Amino acid sequence: MTDADRVSVCMATYNGEKYIDAQLQSILQELDDSDEVVIVDDASTDGTLAAIAKFNDPRIRVISQTENRGYVRTFETAIRAATNSVLFLSDQDDEWVPGRRVALLEGLQNRRIVAGDLVLLGDDAPLTSPLTRRPWRLATLPEGGSIGNELRILAGNAPYYGCAMAIRRNALALILPFPQFLTESHDLWIATVGNVARTMGHVQHPVVRRRLHEANTSPQRPRGILMVVRSRVMLIRAWAEARRRVRLARR
Repeated sequence: MTDADRVSVCMATYNGEKYIDAQLQSILQELDDSDEVVIVDDASTDGTLAAIAKFNDPRIRVISQTENRGYVRTFETAIRAATNSVLFLSDQDDEWVPGRRVALLEGLQNRRIVAGDLVLLGDDAPLTSPLTRRPWRLATLPEGGSIGNELRILAGNAPYYGCAMAIRRNALALILPFPQFLTESHDLWIATVGNVARTMGHVQHPVVRRRLHEANTSPQRPRGILMVVRSRVMLIRAWAEARRRVRLARR
């Protein structure tokens, strides 16, 4: 394995004691000895940190925040703390599908950002689209991005989840810092950057088994119209900011 294939798993935790053990087991089984898991804990008040400490694995590195900053800023901190050439994002409560590491690295051969599909933990059923109620899978994206794909992101009908994403380090100059107005959906920001820069790739098979429960950060039920409008405005601003950064990088 070359340095270019060494992986840093970036995870944000908050009161995740209930599921963190199963998630970390699924992650560590996938990793090589030279990989790392960077966990930034967002001031948990339960036994999350104790559950992580029980692993006593040298690949795990924990950063404890003394005040709660929210998952967007906590993920940004984890990304900044990563040291390897490839970054995998991970939630605290899902489980990785065996073969995830290989699949995402293959997807990154000619792309700087990739996303895989998700299935539901328990029966491996696909997620359903919140708009069409049909199976929600990534579409083919041969050119690394398109206006059509951006419209799907803005419409909320693109199944981009951070827990199924991988990023080459050379994409971080465009991704970081997260825009100050970004208060949710860091994954859609990353996907927007990849789409605008024409460096987004899709791994069209599952890489994560998603656990559904009442504390999921991503909502499982339709949101109110005001929240939807605010979210769409934020995504339009993200698209404009991504275009600005890509233009500057190309000068």
